[in-house]
Amino acid sequence: MSFARTLLRVKPAEQLADDGSRSQLHRTLGLVPLVALSVGATLGTGIFVVLAEAAPAAGPAVVLSFVLAGVAALCSALSYAELAGSVPVSGSAYSYTYATLGELVAWICGWCLLLEYGVSVAAVAVGWGGYLNEFLQGTIGVTIPEIFAAPPGDGGVFNFPAALIVLLAMGVLLLGVRESARATTITTLLKIAVLVFFFAVAITAFRSENMTPFAPAGFAGISVGASAVFFSFIGFDAASTAGEEARNPSRDLPRAIILSLAIVTAIYVLVAFAAVGAVGVGALGESDASLAAALRIVTGQGWPSVVLAFGAVVAIASVVLTVLYGQTRILVSMSRDGLMPGMLSKVNRRAVPARNTVVVGTVVALLAAVVPLNQLAEATSIGTLVAFGLVNIGVLVLRRTRPDLPRSFRTPLMPVVPLLGLALCVYLIFGLDAVTWVTFAIWSAIGLAVYFGYGRRRSRLNERNTEPAK
Repeated sequence: MSFARTLLRVKPAEQLADDGSRSQLHRTLGLVPLVALSVGATLGTGIFVVLAEAAPAAGPAVVLSFVLAGVAALCSALSYAELAGSVPVSGSAYSYTYATLGELVAWICGWCLLLEYGVSVAAVAVGWGGYLNEFLQGTIGVTIPEIFAAPPGDGGVFNFPAALIVLLAMGVLLLGVRESARATTITTLLKIAVLVFFFAVAITAFRSENMTPFAPAGFAGISVGASAVFFSFIGFDAASTAGEEARNPSRDLPRAIILSLAIVTAIYVLVAFAAVGAVGVGALGESDASLAAALRIVTGQGWPSVVLAFGAVVAIASVVLTVLYGQTRILVSMSRDGLMPGMLSKVNRRAVPARNTVVVGTVVALLAAVVPLNQLAEATSIGTLVAFGLVNIGVLVLRRTRPDLPRSFRTPLMPVVPLLGLALCVYLIFGLDAVTWVTFAIWSAIGLAVYFGYGRRRSRLNERNTEPAK
């Protein structure tokens, strides 16, 4: 096989499905745990923390920023749902692009997903530390000194709380997928309850003057806000990383992806509307724990903000858990294909990829401890947008090349929806800062070096292509 053809070789959907059916992972997850997995991975830092980053740029129209980002995510979610039902394996967008666009593009997509999942876990962990301080201050009057609760460049030396929550999540994952799913479901329900509590309190203090001027920077400000809060929607695809641990993946994965995105978008818009209407965008931008600070302003008392901070401490921890889970499963698929070291797909007696989990947990804990939140959030967004864009292209290609492939869900309004999803991803990418592009370019260059130096020669497709003819 020529060099060029090795880069474009496709792993057939049937072969991916066959590999998944022989997986050592156990099929234990029904629809409810899958929805909880996606909601748990999505609903967290975006509304608890990133709202404070986006509100000053968009003004009160940050509510529309969430809507715009939600529409962009929905188009991609519909494409994800079709591919998840057609190729129900653990690799998420990586596996889908392997089946449609070829090995090199699949590698790039997988490499972007490693950036998305790994860096987003670190960003969530950094946001968790802010709410932990809010909770400790409100209950026992103690805060962790900034030198030990912030990364270098943000007034600290090492962010111990951020590293700690990642290591705790790693420990839960090592217990097994059933235990992890139970913890995720409980913490996700708690998180929704806390945000409903916030909305119920904040909406009582709604003032129309806080909503004017509604869009001080016009549509440009809304789009900049949408690029920032798109980070908040990362995770709705988490269910697709559980393709080999779902009991009925073809039926339940599409449902879980769409249901979770609908739940999350509704909550984001309602909470952002209540927060801005209650205290204004200026107050939201003054604290990392912006929602807890808003409740303190609204009620003039400390206990509502303590309740919210406690809920956020527990709930944001669930995001760390679920997104860390997703990254380990993507690595399982890449390792099984030969593009990553074989040890990353080995499982222990609990059907957990333990070495993989320890490596990922350790690296992410260090990242969370030393990199500032704003840089982490934007680096996550660009990796995600590239992966989502490739999924939208992939669903178009698979419809054309494999019209006969069984599909438990079909993306409506083809080809309009995936083309719109692709266009919105491109649009949002260009709303990101130049430094984010530089970071992404460096990450991509490292990824290409790893692929050409290691993955291309060790790909399992090489073994099939060199087998003697029978």
